[in-house]
Amino acid sequence: MSITAAITGMIIMFVRLIKKIPRRMAVFLWIIPFLRMMFPFGLNSPYGLMSMLSKITTKTIVVYQPTDDIAFSMMNNIMAADTYFPITYKVNILEDIFSVASVVWIIVSLAILLMLVVTYFTTIHEIKDSTHLKDNIYLSEKIASPAVYGIVKPKIILPATYKNRDIDLVILHEKTHIRSFDNLWRVIAFVIVAIHWFNPFCWLLLKGFLTDLELSCDERVLANLGAERAKDYASSLLESRQGATVFASAFGGAKIRTRIENILSFKKLTWISFAVFVALIGVIFYALLTNAG
Repeated sequence: MSITAAITGMIIMFVRLIKKIPRRMAVFLWIIPFLRMMFPFGLNSPYGLMSMLSKITTKTIVVYQPTDDIAFSMMNNIMAADTYFPITYKVNILEDIFSVASVVWIIVSLAILLMLVVTYFTTIHEIKDSTHLKDNIYLSEKIASPAVYGIVKPKIILPATYKNRDIDLVILHEKTHIRSFDNLWRVIAFVIVAIHWFNPFCWLLLKGFLTDLELSCDERVLANLGAERAKDYASSLLESRQGATVFASAFGGAKIRTRIENILSFKKLTWISFAVFVALIGVIFYALLTNAG
């Protein structure tokens, strides 16, 4: 699962380099590697990427086949098993290696998940004494950048120095994060990668996903504001400082230069371009999510 996720994820990393694909569309492509990390099973297809790789290195294990044309399988990239359900290894030493490795894996995974829980309560403690401004907007002297904190009842926390500033664009950005449940997706992504902590590519994919999440938010804001206000929005971003935690989507949470370039090059989607991008993303989903068949 981790190897397959890394392969599909690196393809997504290259696809996202195509600047003509809006980040608010490209961000959905990250669903592919994260689904690969979560689920071992997939629908078979003779036209997917895994079918091409199966001729070189991978093996397909069919787990359910309701008809001759439809089958669900899992991929075996290592091919260290001799039989499946229950699994037996080709040589005994492999069983010993995987037994020890599984203990190390679960200990580190639990440690990372515990760290996430501690981070959550530490974050809640830091903003507990924030001052209410209006609605769900608060001021705090303990943060350096505007951000949304929390998942169930998210709060917009602004630095205390923002009290007498024009915060309309900042608030619009943070409310866009809230409407898109971005903090929830952040936590889910961190938990999934914590399970695949041993794979350095998964951490690289997490970084790319968090960057695109912020760029996507910028584009959704501009879609409401209009491209003519892109410079005003970019100016507001430059005045903020970078900073975010696992449970907070910050206004300055990605590389400022990358975000400024993306903002200033923003263009509204026409219905034709939207349809083309949806079709392209659909093809990519089909090619990368199906197993060899």
